[in-house]
Amino acid sequence: MRAAKRRAATADRALSRGSAASRSRRAAAPELLERVRRGDQGAVSRALTMVTDEYSGYEAVTRAFFPYHGGSRTIGLCGSPGSGKSSLVNALVARVRKDAETVAVLAVDPSSAYTGGAFLGDRIRVQEHALDEGVFFRSLATRGMVGGLNETIFAAIHVLQAYEAAKGKRGFDWIFIETVGTGQDEVEIVDVVDTVVCVTAPYQGDEFQAMKAGTMEIADVFAVNKADLEEVDKAVANIRDAMSLGPDAEEGAWVVPVHAVSARTKKGVEELLGSIVDHGRHLEETGKLLERRKRQLRKELSLLISRLITRSTLDRVTERHIDLLLDKKSDPLTLGRKLIRGGA
Repeated sequence: MRAAKRRAATADRALSRGSAASRSRRAAAPELLERVRRGDQGAVSRALTMVTDEYSGYEAVTRAFFPYHGGSRTIGLCGSPGSGKSSLVNALVARVRKDAETVAVLAVDPSSAYTGGAFLGDRIRVQEHALDEGVFFRSLATRGMVGGLNETIFAAIHVLQAYEAAKGKRGFDWIFIETVGTGQDEVEIVDVVDTVVCVTAPYQGDEFQAMKAGTMEIADVFAVNKADLEEVDKAVANIRDAMSLGPDAEEGAWVVPVHAVSARTKKGVEELLGSIVDHGRHLEETGKLLERRKRQLRKELSLLISRLITRSTLDRVTERHIDLLLDKKSDPLTLGRKLIRGGA
């Protein structure tokens, strides 16, 4: 009897500690939000870690930052591996900082097979701007998500859009998102950002790969990087010719510019940034910015629902289900549907 009472008392204390910890996590979310709103980059890092790694209490943090959706300008850079996206991002960051504007970069990297984290990490990209307090870098791992992105990308963006809100700002002035560089399945970025910059290189027919990959349809701006190479003019001409073969644009529609740029010499970077600014202005003046924001919210909700359903369903898969498949008493499609519906 005494042993039973001791076990009950221990359980009560554990439950009390758990409830206190839960209350503490909920209380921590507003505090973390306020620190980010005041411009504390350490708090930005902590909030990003919580929402992207889904540490204990991440739900409260995610909810706290969501109302800041739509603050900063978001620009996505996609393109094949070797096209020089990282170098071009660095060049754009340097140019933005000349105007004393703040900038954040979310660089999506391949996942480490051992840790699940970003394989390349922040250290490779951050060196040039490491001491600049107006620049914030963070690497995110794809963790198996196709499309060159990370499944918690929206939660990360909301954190960045709350930065310095207490000072009357709408987050970092610029948010650049660099996709992983998978090539032909990177079109997901169009549902995440306001402006899509497709980066290609003038060799190995890379501009033709861009056309095949569907990026011709999603690109708001084209950047042919490595303009110091001889083939750049041909690559620019190829893209412009391909775009001219498409359907006639409606009156007042955005005409996609094609820029020859060099991240190494900074040639064309000024013009590229100008086109990005012009596209943002075009979206606002035509009312299409609201359309993009709605598309972003739809994609965010879709990703979250998919993730929640997948996790809750996989948690219920047992050896019995595998044996049913092994013995051919069921099939994956039938069994999968039953599990999703809560049966099986």
